[in-house]
Amino acid sequence: MIAPPKITIGLLGKTNVGKSTFFSAATMIPVKIENRPFVTLEPHVGISYVRKRCIHPDLGLPKCTPVNSLCIRNERFIPVTLVDLPGLVKDAHKGRGLGNKFLDAIRQADALIHVVDASGSTDEDGRTVKPGFRNPLEDIITIEHEYEEWMYTIISRDWQRFARALDTMNPSEVVEALAQRLSGLSIRREHVAKALAISKLENTKPSSWREEELRLFIHSLRVIAKPIIIAANKIDIPEARDILKELYRELSDRIIVPVTSLGELLLRRLVEKGAIEYLPGDNTFIIKDSSKLTQQELKALSIIEEIFKIYGGTGVQKAINETVFTGLNMIAVYPVEDPNTYTDKKGNILPDVYLVPQGTKAIDLAYMVHTDLGKAFLYAINVRTKQRLGKEYILKDNDVIKIVAAT
Repeated sequence: MIAPPKITIGLLGKTNVGKSTFFSAATMIPVKIENRPFVTLEPHVGISYVRKRCIHPDLGLPKCTPVNSLCIRNERFIPVTLVDLPGLVKDAHKGRGLGNKFLDAIRQADALIHVVDASGSTDEDGRTVKPGFRNPLEDIITIEHEYEEWMYTIISRDWQRFARALDTMNPSEVVEALAQRLSGLSIRREHVAKALAISKLENTKPSSWREEELRLFIHSLRVIAKPIIIAANKIDIPEARDILKELYRELSDRIIVPVTSLGELLLRRLVEKGAIEYLPGDNTFIIKDSSKLTQQELKALSIIEEIFKIYGGTGVQKAINETVFTGLNMIAVYPVEDPNTYTDKKGNILPDVYLVPQGTKAIDLAYMVHTDLGKAFLYAINVRTKQRLGKEYILKDNDVIKIVAAT
């Protein structure tokens, strides 16, 4: 059985841009998909996967026997939670559309994928228009503004009184107090400290902050605590190509992934039907049985082939990977029980792979595996090099680690 994932990604965006299709493609859980606004009325939750090359071939192992993940064609698929959030519109923080209910729903997400209509075929409120009609840059700015406005309303309540109290505290206590005030948004102490530093406010009295400084802090906090990857969807529509180039120019500092959610969904359904061979994230597919394909499906596959040539894939898997490995700065580590056989107590080879933030220490991993291991930690072993590691050792990507604890 695969253990419950510990990373949650929220799908963010206005209505009718393809979030539900992205969700279905990434999880293969069917949800109601219609061409009209507000079709998603409650958040949908499913399991998707981060794809990363498994290390067992590099270790000279013929196979692995994963427990908390999957290994297909030497590729590890590590589970994450994916939440399809109902559509947001301008002034949602004021209650317009479905309002604060859905802003509140994203607070537990570790990171967000903002699905936008790169073809420009949906207007401000998600109604269908002619492709190229709307610039999706406006949607990106609008939705991120809505989220920051929502954060602002939370932190600015009775700000002057709260800020005067902060003035009496030392820097560490200020960070702790701000983190406590924002804890309902799943914002942690380290997020607050980094945001204060980036905003250059860590050595100023909070009561002296003007509104623009408070908003700067909130913007920095949102970028750090809720990284957003942009999924430029509907690249199968020709108008999307020029619009995508413009997005790259206007948002050169952002991660933008060209996506055809519909193409990915079709590929996965054809795999289920036994018509093609395809692994999520691949840049090609193989037709196994053309008799199982309709003329319409064959035509769609030819369009997908063209997209593969231009963009290197459908983008759905890449968007998830970018969110975890770039947005959240995660690495993969493999804890094992037996350093000689790379197994757990049951003989499973490389049974678990953990996604952990860069900077995670050996002692942190011990606590992740089991609280008792953390409490009784003696040292760790780098299984590849056989080197003994102290509790302060900072884990590296693809480390294989044995935790040694007092018995």
